[in-house]
Amino acid sequence: MTRKDIGLATRRAVLGDAHVARAQEATTAFDAPFQDLIAEGAWGRVWTSEAISRRERSMLTIALLAALGHDEELAMHCRATVRTGASAEDVREALMHVAIYAGVPAANRALKIAKAVFAEMAADTDQTDSEKGGDHDKG
Repeated sequence: MTRKDIGLATRRAVLGDAHVARAQEATTAFDAPFQDLIAEGAWGRVWTSEAISRRERSMLTIALLAALGHDEELAMHCRATVRTGASAEDVREALMHVAIYAGVPAANRALKIAKAVFAEMAADTDQTDSEKGGDHDKG
C-alpha cells in the first residue's frame, strides 16, 4: 500500500466516505497535486502516527482550525468527532484553550460553529431514530 492509499483510507475513516468521494469527484488536473499532498502528508503521515490517538489529534486539529479562523474546516472536523472519539466536551475544552492562547474572539466564533454543528448532528440522529422506530403506538 502506498502512502497515498494509506492516507485516503485514514481520511475516509475520519471524515467519512461521502466527504472523500465528493473531494475526489471535484478534483481536477489543476488541484490533483494538492490533493495528493494532503492524502500523503496530512492523512498518510500525520493522522496515521500512533504517537497520539485520533481523539487527541481531533482536538488539536479543532483548536488549530479555530485559532486560525478556518471555519469551514472547523465545522467539518467537528462533524468528524463521531469517528475520532472526541466528545462535544472534548471540543469545548479544546476551544477553552483557544480562548486563552489564541484569543476570546476566535474561541467565541468557534464555539458558535461547534454548537451549531452538534445541534445539527443531534437533530439528524433524532430524525434517523424516529424514522427507524416509526410511530406505531397511537392508540
